[in-house]
Parts: sequence; structure tokens; C-alpha cells
Amino acid sequence: MIPASLRERLDATRGQRHDVWAGRDIWLANEDWGELVVSLQGAQVLHYLPAPETGPAAGARPAPTADDGWLWVTPTPQPLPGAIRGGIPLCWPWFADERFADESPERNGPLHGPARKAHWRLEAVDEHEEGVELHLSPTECLHGQLVPRAVIQANARRLHVELVTEHTGETPVKLTGALHTYFSVADVHACRVEGLAGARYLDKLDGFAERVQQGELVVRGALDRIYASNRAPVLDDGRRRLRIAKQGSDSTVVWHPDTALPDDTPAEAGRHFLCVETACTRVDPVWLVPGGQHVLATTLSRDENRP
Repeated sequence: MIPASLRERLDATRGQRHDVWAGRDIWLANEDWGELVVSLQGAQVLHYLPAPETGPAAGARPAPTADDGWLWVTPTPQPLPGAIRGGIPLCWPWFADERFADESPERNGPLHGPARKAHWRLEAVDEHEEGVELHLSPTECLHGQLVPRAVIQANARRLHVELVTEHTGETPVKLTGALHTYFSVADVHACRVEGLAGARYLDKLDGFAERVQQGELVVRGALDRIYASNRAPVLDDGRRRLRIAKQGSDSTVVWHPDTALPDDTPAEAGRHFLCVETACTRVDPVWLVPGGQHVLATTLSRDENRP
């Protein structure tokens, strides 16, 4: 689900182009393989919709609506310099308030780090596997020793996002991070997340109490959990099943605030997202040494297997 104003810009796009939405520079693609929108604030994927696997031929497929797409974006985004809630924000070089890599004197840097609000440069757009590959880097220095870059690949079968961190300094750095994916769902309370059964998790709503997931996860109320798991979960919302493969991650974060929604999220819109995040957290922080590199990646694809 994306705002109607963003849907209008996609409908006016043939091929690839730049535009402005909600005060942000965005890059759009509307091609035979599908649709993709990326905000240059935060190198943030806002929308992905692959072409149907079966049905009408490319170019004659049914017209998408604002409810289509695998990702959710709030219809009332904050003005700049606030971050857009939705899509796939890049949390870097720390997740939430785990400010291990924070260089500020009081370690009071922004929640989820500076990357998601920074402006990024689109350095290259290449055709890739009948789709597209984007390379982005921040226009300003975000850390004294760490340099991030993002790679986004999209085609008719999958969306792949990489957050690459290179250590160019002289001392080891402990970092965390996340690809904070907001999935568009029919109804959050009808969702089921498979693949976490038996995994240990920290319950952030209960003082980080440690528990074990009994059976598959179903959503019935507020959730904020860090699962110690490197398995690829599957999100089933009753209308589609999405496989969430991961790389460089031993944590999966599942979050929805239920009725305690943020100020930028209307109640009706809040029913239609669930965050299932590929992450490195306090459960699995990364120690990066000088000259080292870490890749945090997620790959979203259709999953047709039934439990």
C-alpha cells in the first residue's frame, strides 16, 4: 500500500525517471518487469511491485492501484528532515538505541542512526537479469571510520537490497543495523510469520525478557521482538506469501505497535503493515576490523509453498 499521490507519479512514468514526492528526490521505474520507487533520502526503497507471473502479457497487465505492491508507506509522511515511515529504511550504523558505533560525545545520536535521514547519491543504474540494479552512496560523511553503500536489485521475481559497510579507519568498531522492512498486508491481525518456531527472542515490550517462540508466530496485538534466528521467515497475510531471505544477519525483528501508532500513521492505514526486519542487533552485533567489510542483505520473493 502506497499513498495515492505516489501511485499517480508511477502511473505517469514510462521507463525510468526522477521526480519529487513529499519534498524528497525519488527515482521511479515502471517497466515490463514491474515497478520500483527509491527515495534518495536514506536510499530507501518505497515501492516494489513485480509483474504477474501468469496472466496478461507484459504491457497489458491490469492497472495497479495504491493497494498493490509488497511494501507499505504511510499516507501522511513527516516533512523534511524527518524520515519517511515505510518501505525499507536503512538503520545504520546502529539499530534502535543500540548506539555502539555512535561517535557523539554523549552517545545521543538519532534513533536508528543517521543513514535513514541522510541524502544519498544515485551513482549507477544498470540493467540486471531483465530488471535493474542501483548503486547508492551518501553525499556526506556519516561516520569517522565506516563507509556505507547500498545496492538495490529488482526484477519480475525478486527484490534484493544490500547495505554494505566498509571499515576505512584504524580501530575496530562494533555496529548493529537493520533493513527495517514495512510489508503491506491485508490485515495485520490476520498475519502469520513462519520459520521462527523454536527460536529464542527478546521481548522489548517486557523489558527484553527472553522467551522461546512456541509454534509459528501469529499477530494478535502489539509486538516488538528480536528473534535470534538466521532462517528465512515467510510472511503470510492470507492473500500472498513472501519469503524473506537474509545474509549477514542472525536477528529477525518483528514489530507492530497495534493501536499505539506513531503520529505519522493514521489508524486505518496502521492496520495494513507489519515489519519483519533483517537485522544485526544486540543479539548479534558485528565487530568490524580495519579493512573489513560487512554485507547485510535481504531478498524478497514469492513463496508458493503451503504449510
